[in-house]
Order: sequence, then C-alpha cells, then structure tokens
Amino acid sequence: MPDDNLLLVNIGQLVTNDPAGDDLLGVIDDAAVAVADGHIAWAGPGSDLPDEWAELSRIDCRGCAVLPGFVDSHTHLAFAGDRADEFGRRLRGETYEEIMAAGGGIRSTVAATRAASTSDLLGHMVPRARRMLRAGTTTVEVKSGYGLETSTELRLLGAIAAVDDTLAIDVVPTFLGAHAVPPEFSGDADGYIEQVITEMLPACAPHAAFCDVFCDDGVFTVDQARAVLRSGLEYGLKPRLHANQLAPSGGAGLAAEVGALSADHLDHVTDDEIEALSLAGTVAVLLPGVSLSLQLPQARGNDLWDAGVTVALATDCNPGTSNIETMPFVVALACLEMGLSPERAVWSATRGGALALGLHDRGHVVPGALGDLVLLTHPTYLHLAYRPDAPAAQAVVKRGEFVS
Repeated sequence: MPDDNLLLVNIGQLVTNDPAGDDLLGVIDDAAVAVADGHIAWAGPGSDLPDEWAELSRIDCRGCAVLPGFVDSHTHLAFAGDRADEFGRRLRGETYEEIMAAGGGIRSTVAATRAASTSDLLGHMVPRARRMLRAGTTTVEVKSGYGLETSTELRLLGAIAAVDDTLAIDVVPTFLGAHAVPPEFSGDADGYIEQVITEMLPACAPHAAFCDVFCDDGVFTVDQARAVLRSGLEYGLKPRLHANQLAPSGGAGLAAEVGALSADHLDHVTDDEIEALSLAGTVAVLLPGVSLSLQLPQARGNDLWDAGVTVALATDCNPGTSNIETMPFVVALACLEMGLSPERAVWSATRGGALALGLHDRGHVVPGALGDLVLLTHPTYLHLAYRPDAPAAQAVVKRGEFVS
C-alpha cells in the first residue's frame, strides 16, 4: 500500500472548511478522513465510513481535533542576521519609521544578507521552515527582498527553491525587489524602480510566482508600485502588495485596482478601500504579530470580514517586526488581540491563506484536496486561542504522509 494512503479515525472534531457544512468551519464530530494517493478521498462521520476505505492503514486520533494544514501566506524567511537591538530601541521609544530613516530596519538586514553565503542563508532558513512544518504549516510563502540588487535577489530565490526541495513543506516564492530603496540609490527611488523593472524583473521572474511591492509612506508610492506590478504581470507574476501598514497610503486601493491576489498588512485601511477590496475579490492578509511587536493597534479584521472581504492570517516571519514562526500562535493573537472569533481565525489561517496564494487545492478537507492535515494535541480547535502557550500540533500530514 502506498505511503500516501491512510485513514484517520476517532477524530474528536474535524475542521473541514467545507462551505456545504452547517457552520463556517464545516465541523464534523466523531469523524474519519481517508487519504488516497496524497489527496482527500473521503471525510465524514466515522459511522458513515464507506467500506472501500475501511482497509486503509488506520491512525487512531484518540478524540483529538484535526484541521487542514495551516497556509502561511506572508513570510520573509530568506534573510541573514537579526535586529534584536532595534527591537530594544523600539521598546525604549523609537518608532519603526525613525529607525528606518537612520539606516536601520530593512536596510540593516540587506547588509547582512548581501554578506552571507548561500550556505549560511540555508543554514538559517531550513531550521525556520522545519519549525513551521512541525507546528502545522504545510504551505508557506517566502519573499525575496533583502538583496535589493539582482545578484542577491537571485541568490535568495535560489535558496527559497532549495528549501522547497529539502523539506516536505510546500514553499511558494515571491519576488519583492521593491522592498525598500537600497543605500546606493539613496534619494533616488525612481531610479531604483527603473532598475527593478528593467534588470531585476527579467532575471528574477522565472524563479517566482508573485511580484510584491512595499507601497507605503517612506517606501514606494502608489505610482511606483503600480509600475512594478504591471511590469511583473508582463512576466507572468501575479501581483500582491504590502499596503497601508504605516499610513493610509493608497496601497489597498491600488491592490484592488490592479486585481492583486492579496493586499497585506492593512493596518490603516479605509472604509472605501475595504469596499474596493471586496468588489475586486482581493484577499486581505492580516499580520497580528507585527502589530503586537510594534505595539500598534491591530488591523480591522472583523470589519473586513463583515464587508465580505476574504481574510487570511500569516506570521510575516521576519527579522525586524514579527519574529514569529508558528501559525497556532497567530490564530491566538487574531482572537485575543484582533478580536476575531476562533472560527474566523482558524478559517483565515487555513482556507484563507490558501486563497491568498491562489491555491484552491488546500486549506480544506474535502474530496480532491491535498491530504495536508494537522492533528492537534487538543480535543477542539478552540484550544488554539484558549491555550496559546501549549504546543498545538502532535502530528502533521503532508500529501498523505506523516512528516512530523
């Protein structure tokens, strides 16, 4: 029998995210899940298990809850160095913008990343991604953006691909050349954008799925971001956008305008932009760990939900503003700090994350979906927020195989 065939039985609570279910999460109690050839073959009450799946290799979940694998749709895992000193400076009163203006922030990580070898980068990236996988993340998006020059951006995208080849976790690469203005272009953002468009995109596009831009006060303007995203589209890269993190900068409106798959951060999104995102079908990727780290108000998660915007949650794992790796902790933050219900938070961390990456084959437990599952240590998904300090995942299944 192939290794990617298995049957999970005695599931206390199964989160399916099936829209045909009776509630948002499509919860089934006393459930079973059959996985064949790496995909969900059947899911339902254990008492209804069809005979054709009864002979699969059985795993007794002993009343624990099972969720779809978490999909972390916004991370910056590809970096060297750390910024613990800046963290201390923020806690002593300096703002993120002040630190950036003084040459810290992203530029500090750029210097460390340019100096690091590819081997050194992988030596940090692989353990980070492995910890994510062990905590239940079965798909992770990873951005470049700490090179800000063609050769280093290519090296970062190569390292991202190497992580995908090394671990069972699926890694989705994003080109983020327009993450900040590098020191050699200080005061000439337009000149740097021209280099991104004419030199970096042609070289990097074959190694990425998405093109992202940091569109915000003190970084790149709406017009600059629009030029990069449109050029990215010419190379087959779907647009995503860092938007409205630091101010109501117009980035969220641009995301809707260009049909971006997602608009991320949205700490300062306006009512008009929420409506535009809803109409455009752009996913709002919210990052509660960043607001926690920066000690700033959380994004308007429930307002986005109530307006019909698809919402995702992600770690934004990075060296400066969200050194968080695990999605269960992000779910807890979304509930306890942002005010989402546990149901909205769990859906956003699984199905919402998948939709933010345009991956319709995961984030739910329905026939045909990937066999990506997390067996919790708890009897119910409510414990993700109820016990944010407790290890959440006792086992992880990726494409029908136990990987943790």
